[in-house]
Amino acid sequence: MAGPLPKLATTDILYSWLALYHAPGVGAVTFNQLLEMCLSPVELLQTGTEQLRKLGLKQASIDALRQPNEEAVAHDLEWHSKPGNRIMCIQDPDYPELLRQIPAPPPLLYVHGDTSILGEPQLAMVGSRNPSASGQRTATEFAQHLSAAGLIITSGLALGIDAASHQGALDTGSPTIAVMGTGLDRVYPARNRDLARQIAEQGALISEFPVGTPPLAENFPRRNRIISGLSLGTLVVEAALRSGSLISARNAGEQGREVFAIPGSIHNPLARGCHHLIRQGAKLVETAQDVIDELGILADTCKSLSQPDEQDETPGHTRKLGAEYFQLLDNMGFDSTSIDNLVTMSGLTPAEVSSMLLQLEMSGYIASNPGGLYNRLR
Repeated sequence: MAGPLPKLATTDILYSWLALYHAPGVGAVTFNQLLEMCLSPVELLQTGTEQLRKLGLKQASIDALRQPNEEAVAHDLEWHSKPGNRIMCIQDPDYPELLRQIPAPPPLLYVHGDTSILGEPQLAMVGSRNPSASGQRTATEFAQHLSAAGLIITSGLALGIDAASHQGALDTGSPTIAVMGTGLDRVYPARNRDLARQIAEQGALISEFPVGTPPLAENFPRRNRIISGLSLGTLVVEAALRSGSLISARNAGEQGREVFAIPGSIHNPLARGCHHLIRQGAKLVETAQDVIDELGILADTCKSLSQPDEQDETPGHTRKLGAEYFQLLDNMGFDSTSIDNLVTMSGLTPAEVSSMLLQLEMSGYIASNPGGLYNRLR
């Protein structure tokens, strides 16, 4: 591979990289193969047609190097010139080393925010877009504890577990990294626009996709390999068997990174993906300290966590709840259940159970779910 570049300091160098990047038929594999031949994009734009053909480039790619896509390159250059934006090449000394080591790493990264955190020890957190209330809370709390231990939380800005993980890190004042499946001139899903703004202010948004790239379905598996590739390990919080989160976990395993999974109820379909991963060799995780114990040697900046006592987490007003409330919690267990089931198990009237469930929800012990079901949170 050609020698290090000075952070793409000049427009001419960046123009050449972008011209090659936008050439049809030149994906990450071909781009990196050309670099390994010690051919820089600047040299390739000056290379004759026959020589380019001998390098294995198709005619469409050759034509694009002879006449680059000026409009696409101009859009990227304009974006790059704005404050807080940067296009980073794989030969840049600031390019994250762990990502550089994966198969077919992105030749270019578009970054909005703090580029300095890309090389910090990271943990990927992924999971369902439609998690249970307890799963969402678990993601937030794990992200809070792991951020406090010195890990950067990296995820994909999706609804559900991704968003909860980012928010957990932000809540502690820590940076977090969101890997996008679109160009960085847009946010997908749109309802996470405010979250994306907070992440950019406190951490970084990154993408391998050029400015203007829409949220195409095929972009997200590619995004997932970057999420796992940046990270020392991937933690799956809740996932169904056909969840895209399992793609991130598989990528992590193939990249030689740790895979962690949080188990759940055998009755919860969102736990089945995690159970599958555990059967395949993922490390079963019950506390954030379990992750730190595995990654501490790899990420020597990590601090040991002191888990707060459960009683200390309980808001003062909830201690006034009588014993009958905690008996109802015991009847509930940790599976989603209905009022009718609780009436049957507890022997209380529907009115009594409804009133007690309201108090338990206000105290943070349970959450209501669609379909009139309730979930115990702790």
